[in-house]
This record gives sequence, C-alpha cells and structure tokens, in this order.
Amino acid sequence: MATYSYKAKTRAGQLVSGVLTAESPQVAQRMLDDRALFPVSITEGGQASRAVLTGGKRRVNLKSLSAFYSQLADLLRAGVPVLRALDVLSRTTSNAVLAEILKEIHSDVAGGESLADAMAKHGNAFSDLSIAMVRAGEQGGFLEDVLHRISAFIERQDELRNKLIGSMIYPCVLLTAGIAVVTGLMVFVVPRIRTFLDRVPDKPWLTDALFAFSDLLKRRGHYVLGAVVIGALFLVPVLRSDSGRLAWDRWKLRLPVLGRIVTMVAICRFCRILGTMLHNGVPILASLKVSKDSAGNRILAAEIERAAESVQKGEPLARPLAEGGLFPLEIVDMIAVAEESNNLESVLVQIADSNEARTARQIDLGVRLLEPLMLVVMACMVLVIAVALLVPILKMSAAGH
Repeated sequence: MATYSYKAKTRAGQLVSGVLTAESPQVAQRMLDDRALFPVSITEGGQASRAVLTGGKRRVNLKSLSAFYSQLADLLRAGVPVLRALDVLSRTTSNAVLAEILKEIHSDVAGGESLADAMAKHGNAFSDLSIAMVRAGEQGGFLEDVLHRISAFIERQDELRNKLIGSMIYPCVLLTAGIAVVTGLMVFVVPRIRTFLDRVPDKPWLTDALFAFSDLLKRRGHYVLGAVVIGALFLVPVLRSDSGRLAWDRWKLRLPVLGRIVTMVAICRFCRILGTMLHNGVPILASLKVSKDSAGNRILAAEIERAAESVQKGEPLARPLAEGGLFPLEIVDMIAVAEESNNLESVLVQIADSNEARTARQIDLGVRLLEPLMLVVMACMVLVIAVALLVPILKMSAAGH
C-alpha cells in the first residue's frame, strides 16, 4: 500500500486536502467518494515528502536515517516484532518525511512484502547499498547486526560530509572572491591597461593570452555563462541514466588519487557483507549474489558477478577476482590463503576492518590538504595575471631608458 496526497471539494464547494493510504490511485478515489469528496488531484506520496519548489520527493537527511537504523536494531534485538517496531518509530521520529515513509513500509510489510522490498520503493530515503545489506540480513538471519552496521556507516558518512563541508567553507569563500576579483579585472581593468600595453613590441604569449581571455569575457561572457548552464542541464539527465551511471562508476575508479580510495571503500563493503553472510551460514553463491550489490559500484559488481559464475563452475573465488584487476593483489592473496585454510568468512571481515581504517586515514588527510591546495590555486591565478601585466610594463620602462 502507498500514501497519497489529495485535494478535493466538498458538496458545499470547499477545497480540502489531506493524506490517505490505499493500494492504488483508483482505490484512493473510491475512498474519497465514500467520504462524499470530489477529488481534484491525487498524487502518490505524503504532503511532507514533496518539495515545495520542485514538487519532487524530498530526501531524508543522514542524521535521521542513522537514528532510525540504530533504533530499529535495538527494538528488534529486544524482541519487538518488526511491524510494531516500525509503528513505534513512525510515531516517534521527528522527521515528517521519514514518518510518512515508515507508515508506507509498515503497510507493505503487513501485506507480506519483505523489509528490503518495502524500503526499495523509497529511493529518496534508502540507498541501494542499505537495501542490499538489509536484504542480506533478512536472508541470513542477522538483520539486527546489519542495521547497526548501516547506522554506524551512515553516521561516519555524515561526519565525513560535515567535516568536508566545514573544511570547504573557507576555500570556497576564497575561490568565489578570487573568481569575482579576476572577472572584474578581466572585464574592467585589463581593457584599460591594454591601451597602453598594445604599443609594446614582442609582448609575451602570456600577455596575449590574457588579453584574449579578457576579450572573451567582455564580449562573449553571457554566451559562456549560457553554455555552462546548458551543459549542466544536459549533464544531469545523462548522469541519471543507466549508461551515464555506468560511465560515472567507471570514471570514479580511474581517478588518479580518489580512484584508489573509491575502490577500497567499495571492496571493504563487499568483503564485510560477504564475510558476515558466510559466518551466518549462507551459501557462498547466494552470498555473492547479494553482497555484489553492496559494493555500491556497478563496475565492481559486474566483476563480482563474473567471479560468482566462476565459483559456480567449481573454481576458487580468488582467481577470477585477480583476473578482473580491480582487487589489489594483497587482498586477492589473503582471500586465496583463506580459501585454502577454510576460514574465508573471518579473513573477509579482517580485510574490511584493516582497509577501512587505512582508507579513513587517507580521506582525513585529503580533507586536510584541500584547504592549502585551494590557497595555492588562488596564488597561481594571481601570479599569472601579475606576470602577464608586469613583463610588458618592465619592457616599456627599459625602452624608455
């Protein structure tokens, strides 16, 4: 069942609005008829879940999601049935959007759907990774542990994002102010100085390039801005398509520095889920089928799927992972040794623990280096402009003597 927002008129002609739960829009319309209301519009989703400006579904913030997963895990571990736990959380959460979503999930689970399938209907709240982990927990019988891991993961993600935003404020202010100053110089100051510097013979190529850029901003600046806006509007739907997301996942893995971090984060997710499922007695083929989606990257998931096909034919897991080239050799060697010694589940969790800590330190170091890097970029911009203008001036001074 789903939640629907409606606007309707009473018999007296008064316009009213509200929210109801029904199996389909047709059922919702019949429910309004039974209330002697004439529907004007019926849209799926509650009123709180709709954005004011765009009308699209509003996203749930990470802090509320982390609290939901943690509280749901505690309630289930205390023996509270899942339906009662969802009902309690829908009434106690302070996030209106999440409250409506939990009511819909409660109705779907009561109708016979699994928790993961009910969550999958709400992409504005639950990521593919979280849904895959919940599905793994339901199938393996360790849902409470999975929910606690998701809560901890989201909490770390929210902390990292807040740290990144906090560290980016000062560099972004500098960058914005620098771009504004440079644009003002290019549009208003450089053209006036150019009237004096055009008389200098054999100007450096840097000065000519600076003058050309100034002409572009002054005469074609609005076209440049329009091209940037059009490019952004074109890029957004492309990245949201299946081919665009696949290309984006491939590009993230190939980045010079960030690619290594993105790859290790995805591998750690996969190893932790696979190790946990194997530890709880789930067969390796079923574990691979579920855990490949937990990587959060389609390219890596395709490699794991090919590895699962090889395992089904009787080959060890380490060999196809090594042939794919995405898994580091040290991790492949650890998996190979673990398969030979028959302790794969514990080694996979150990791989996730050690590499997650190492990757977290790399991310923290990268965030700390971001601010001085932005300052260096700003200094280079100022240096280029200064050199491009000072060299012709110095030539004029030398020629005057």
